[in-house]
Amino acid sequence: MISFTLPIVILFAVLGSFAGFVAGLLGIGGGIVLVPLFLWSFAVVGFDPELIVHTAFGTSLAIIILTAISSTLGHRKRGNVDRHQIVFLGLGGILGAIIGAWWASLISGDWLMGFFGVMQIFVAMKMLIIHFYMPPERTDKIPPKSLVLVGMAGGIFSSFFGVGGGVVAVPLMVLVLCLPIHLAVGNSSALIVISSFFGAVSYMIHGLHETSLPLFSIGYVNFMVVLLVAPFTMVMARLGVRVASKTSHDRLVKIFAILLVFVGCRMIYGAWFS
Repeated sequence: MISFTLPIVILFAVLGSFAGFVAGLLGIGGGIVLVPLFLWSFAVVGFDPELIVHTAFGTSLAIIILTAISSTLGHRKRGNVDRHQIVFLGLGGILGAIIGAWWASLISGDWLMGFFGVMQIFVAMKMLIIHFYMPPERTDKIPPKSLVLVGMAGGIFSSFFGVGGGVVAVPLMVLVLCLPIHLAVGNSSALIVISSFFGAVSYMIHGLHETSLPLFSIGYVNFMVVLLVAPFTMVMARLGVRVASKTSHDRLVKIFAILLVFVGCRMIYGAWFS
């Protein structure tokens, strides 16, 4: 049984600080950083190897809820959250989150880790080489069905991989719904709150049958880790944003993208070829 000793508490505080700082510095979701860190740290502190991947995903989603709320409030102050659109995006996000967590619960930890590695490489390629064509912004009302489908896609991605899902939701809102980029980012933050919440709850439910969960866990979500990591993630994200304004953002993004490729390849190798 895992006991949260002082060295373990310090470890998770450091991991949360690092993840938040990188997320704020590069403008990415914390999950893309947190999940690999959790996969490593959960093994170090002695979590059951059979539960590490699912617990990393579920715990990451629970932390993302808090950081996404903070982001959404900031975007709302700037008028970049459309309440009417969020209703339908959120409905799709709820359904997608439930589906994504259910799919993840059916897959072994090794396969999930391999898929996460593939996703990391995709995100890295997007950072390095993909530049989307920005279509004209629409002026008519968006059909509710389109909003629901986009929300569902974002929710499935978010819940299946234990990340925020903005890497999918924002491009879809810009390219499919033809929303202005600032509104797409603001709506995406609100969607992430909804999809992460229902995704985390789903991971909790799907893990209730496990008998070797670490202390302070409900299903695949460890609330002690959430408590230790989330405050540092939120505080350091703000510092990362400040530092970003004084550094070469493009160079930092390229360095991080290369690191993502390396980590993604390592995860794929460890999951499928070792």
